[in-house]
Amino acid sequence: MSDDEEDEEPAVELGEGPDVEGAPLARVSARLTWGIEHSTIVDREGETTIRTPDGPRELADVLEAVDVPYFSDRREFESAVRDAIGTGPVPTE
Repeated sequence: MSDDEEDEEPAVELGEGPDVEGAPLARVSARLTWGIEHSTIVDREGETTIRTPDGPRELADVLEAVDVPYFSDRREFESAVRDAIGTGPVPTE
């Protein structure tokens, strides 16, 4: 397959619809290096708005409900945040 063929169509077609405010949790956790302290995450990414089932929220606000002082890996962090925010569909504008 040549480069010309790859450029003809987008890899993923984006739908037309309302925007979703905030970043996916996976995008935020991908920017961090693991293991990492709770306080370091708040310092680096606390002002980042993430998507939650209750609408967009700042990560620092979400982490106030998380009592884990150190996250050894990405999975542990994402699990703790999901426990705090719940699961479900993310509202659109």
